[in-house]
Amino acid sequence: MAPPVTERGLKSVVWQKIKSAVFDDCKKEGEWKIMLLDEFTTKLLASCCKMTDLLEEGITVVENIYKNREPVRQMKALYFISPTPKSVDCFLHDFASKSENKYKAAYIYFTDFCPDSLFNKIKASCSKSIRRCKEINISFIPHESQVYTLDVPDAFYYCYSPDSANANGKDAIMEAMAEHIVTVCATLDENPGVRYKSKPLDNACKLAQLVEKKLEDYYKIDEKSLIKGKTHSQLLIIDRGFDPVSTVLHELTFQAMAYDLLPIENDTYKYKTDGKEKEAILEEEDDLWVRIRHRHIAVVLEEIPKLMKEISSTKKATEGKTYLKNLILPFAQKIIKMLEIIHSSVFQQVVHLNLAEDCMNKFKLNIEKLCKTEQDLALGTDAEGQKVKDAMRVLLPVLLSKDHDNCDKIRAILLYIFSINGTTEENLDRLIQNVKIESDSDMIRNWSYLGVPIVPQDAIDNRLDSKEWPYCSQCPAVWNGSGAVSARQKPRTNYLELDRKNGSKLIVFVIGGITYSEMRCAYEVSQAHKSCEVIIGSTHILTPKRLLDDIKMLNKPKDKVSFIKDE
Repeated sequence: MAPPVTERGLKSVVWQKIKSAVFDDCKKEGEWKIMLLDEFTTKLLASCCKMTDLLEEGITVVENIYKNREPVRQMKALYFISPTPKSVDCFLHDFASKSENKYKAAYIYFTDFCPDSLFNKIKASCSKSIRRCKEINISFIPHESQVYTLDVPDAFYYCYSPDSANANGKDAIMEAMAEHIVTVCATLDENPGVRYKSKPLDNACKLAQLVEKKLEDYYKIDEKSLIKGKTHSQLLIIDRGFDPVSTVLHELTFQAMAYDLLPIENDTYKYKTDGKEKEAILEEEDDLWVRIRHRHIAVVLEEIPKLMKEISSTKKATEGKTYLKNLILPFAQKIIKMLEIIHSSVFQQVVHLNLAEDCMNKFKLNIEKLCKTEQDLALGTDAEGQKVKDAMRVLLPVLLSKDHDNCDKIRAILLYIFSINGTTEENLDRLIQNVKIESDSDMIRNWSYLGVPIVPQDAIDNRLDSKEWPYCSQCPAVWNGSGAVSARQKPRTNYLELDRKNGSKLIVFVIGGITYSEMRCAYEVSQAHKSCEVIIGSTHILTPKRLLDDIKMLNKPKDKVSFIKDE
């Protein structure tokens, strides 16, 4: 079962760090400030706090640093920005001269290391107006309680494009990813052992070496002026081609299915009820969503009403205790609060029932039969457990059917190719021509740029082969790849008990995007292995269609490719 939504894991950790490093650092009793954000920090704050949280920290207005604004010279401004030329130039424009300053003074907090060139530019222009200038080392988005993204979807193109002209761009992207990953580790207060998948591409190896070097530099002296040794956690760095099968399968767990089949953008689900169009945000503030997002769609449809009653009764009991302790609240206010709880519960139930029904309508329309074919190809056995002897015979009904669009047929062809470990050029040409997908054939061919698929399964129990998953660093004995250690050895037993009590982390980073099914696995593995929490992240989050679109563009010139950032 998912952890209580109030914990919110990584989101809570990030918010507490921002609160401590930014707001507590510049807070003054009774003083209100204006807050300036750029594109990245707007997403960062939106992922881990609400406007009410900012109000409690003395922020009266939040502004976009890129937009023209009226001066408010009687108020101080808090700039929470990325250390980029664009954001710094916007700040300098606000303090062009003493007579033209937009605000009384400035508190500047950078998400990451500010280059000397930008720092010196600020120092030379308006140092007298600055009360604080700090780096807080958070260059990632906590997407969920155990999921993070670096918000750099162009990494996929630069890391996997065969065009040698992109070499400099790839080097810059690798450096940026390494710096961002270090801020993930720093925020979690971890100095993990860094491991990578050694074959068949060298992206993971190069990135792991960069991360290890930057971790070493960062932890020589951390914010507490202490040298930090290696912790009991591991960081696994993997190329996107490590598991192609799960990226194209139709998932039947709720979250993955919804994002695959429905037009959900920026986590916003649009639906109709009582003849009216409505919107709902799918987020971890919604208790019901957290409970059901990783369950099978059939279970979801059965359990929504039952779970809603359970959540509602728990909330009422909690609120009831609060009211008994706080009898000074007016009676009418208590009633209003109870009505809000009831209204929220009804709203959640309506949203998720609509979402589940929309998924099932798509499923019954043309996905149900397709799923059986996909499972047979992916597993190599049919529903009765009999080995699939002729994969092409399994595939053909899908290709001949008029119920499936080209995208679904391409996904099925890919599963067929993966199941037989590759096919001949002649056979591939025949498939592409017969299905009439010539214009989208690169969605299939360009998988070669991602390398041979390998699926790691044994990291939690420390069963990864150290030859295939080498370290970039010396690590604690518990993670040193020396194999299983008998729990009957008394010193080791005590050590493991201590480790279990303190908890270790497995931080995973996938170069080029993660899927919703992989996100689900992070939660499931964490629940199965209570002593180790899995935190999974990537450059961005993928759906099967988005991945195929990205793959299609790999052999196109850079100026023909558009990079869409996660909102």
